[in-house]
Amino acid sequence: MQYTSGKLGKVFVLKFENEDDLLVELDKFARKEKLKAAVFYFLGALKEGSVVTGPKKPVIPPEPNWVTFKNGWEVMGIGSIFTNKTGPQIHVHTSMGKKNKVITGCVRKKSKVFLVIEAFVFELKGIKANKEIDPKTGLNLLKIYKS
Repeated sequence: MQYTSGKLGKVFVLKFENEDDLLVELDKFARKEKLKAAVFYFLGALKEGSVVTGPKKPVIPPEPNWVTFKNGWEVMGIGSIFTNKTGPQIHVHTSMGKKNKVITGCVRKKSKVFLVIEAFVFELKGIKANKEIDPKTGLNLLKIYKS
């Protein structure tokens, strides 16, 4: 295990509206506010999008198991924002439900909002970490630097 420590910075409340793309808007927000490290929580509904629900097989490098959804799902989730040379790297996990079905996974690609999503973003200050492509897995993973 590795770790670093820091302090809370600014706290933000965001409202995503119908048809917004959650991932696109989070990226714009993180760039505008120059966030280097943050954690966020959200709740609301997504109209359509794609999630990765684990690997097809537990091997490295993993092949993602893609699931697409449409027609509006209730969602709640958590995510992180860490930057690298290319900008904010957003990692979002959500659990969503519709009628008696549930999907839990990593939101990727398109993520269109249905009606509203409320999010609460907590900036992390003094954290010595970023996201980098891990050569072993091919994934964009958290890299923690010694304090």
